[in-house]
Amino acid sequence: MARGQREPKPGRYPVTFGEVELLRDLDRQDGWMLSKDDVPQSYVDLQDPTYLEFEYVRLMADVIDLLPEGPLSCVHVGGGACTIPRYVSATRRDSRHIVIEPDGLLVNLVREQLDLRSVPKLKVIVAGGREGTAKVWDGTADLVVLDAFTGATMPVELATAEYMGDLARVLRPDGTLLINVADGKGLAFAKRLLATVTSAFGHVALLAEPGIMRGRRFGNLIVAASRTGLPLDLLTRRAAGGLTQARCVHGEALTQFVAGAAVIRDGDAVIAPVPPPAVFG
Repeated sequence: MARGQREPKPGRYPVTFGEVELLRDLDRQDGWMLSKDDVPQSYVDLQDPTYLEFEYVRLMADVIDLLPEGPLSCVHVGGGACTIPRYVSATRRDSRHIVIEPDGLLVNLVREQLDLRSVPKLKVIVAGGREGTAKVWDGTADLVVLDAFTGATMPVELATAEYMGDLARVLRPDGTLLINVADGKGLAFAKRLLATVTSAFGHVALLAEPGIMRGRRFGNLIVAASRTGLPLDLLTRRAAGGLTQARCVHGEALTQFVAGAAVIRDGDAVIAPVPPPAVFG
C-alpha cells in the first residue's frame, strides 16, 4: 500500500444505484475487484496500475499504447474503479482525465477505499453519460473511453448516432474513441453499434477474442474509431500476440461483418443484450 493509504475493507457497500461488493484478490496482495449484482465491474491493483486483469481492458490498453507518445487528455464515460485512468497515468505521465460517472456514492467509495486520490489530474463529473459529455469542451480530448454499463448491459442511449456525434465533438480531429460493448450469439447489437460508429468516424476497427467475435459465447468486444486513421497493422499484430490472442477486424472485412446493420438513433426500439446467467455464475 502507498504511504498514508488505509487498507481497503472487503464487503458490501450501498451506492446510489443499489449495492456493490469489494473483493480482495487472494492471488495478488494489492488486487481488488469491484462487482455489482454479482457482475464484475472493475479490477485494480493498487501497487501496480499497469496490471490489467480483464482481457477486454488489455485490448483497450493495446490501442492506447499505440497512440503517439506523450501525455493524453482523456474523457472516460463510466467510472467504476477507474482502471484505465490509473493505467494511462502510470504509462503516460502528466495525462489528464475527466471521468463521467452517475453514481456519486460509488465515486466516494472508490476515492476512500481504492485510493482514487493517488491518480493525478483526475476530475470526476457526477452525471449520466450524455449529460456529462455535454459539459466537456469541444475538441479537447485525445482519447475518449466509453465503458458504461448498467449491470452487464450497455445503456442504449449511449450507443446512438446522436451520442456518437457528441463524442466526435469532444475529440480532437486526430483523437481516438474506444468503446467496450458486450454481446452474444449473432452479435446483432454489436453490429448495429458498429454501423452507428462508422456513420460518425471514417476509420473503425473491432477487437475481440475469436470465440466472442464469431458469436459463439457472450463477451466483450472493443471498438476503436478515429477520423484520421488507426495503426491497424501494429494493432493487429499486438492483439494477436497478446494473452487474449484477439482478432482485429477492419476495412472490407468489417464492412462484411456489419452486413447492412441499421444505425441506432434516438428513439429506436433497441434492446441491449443481457448475458445468460452462466456467464458470471
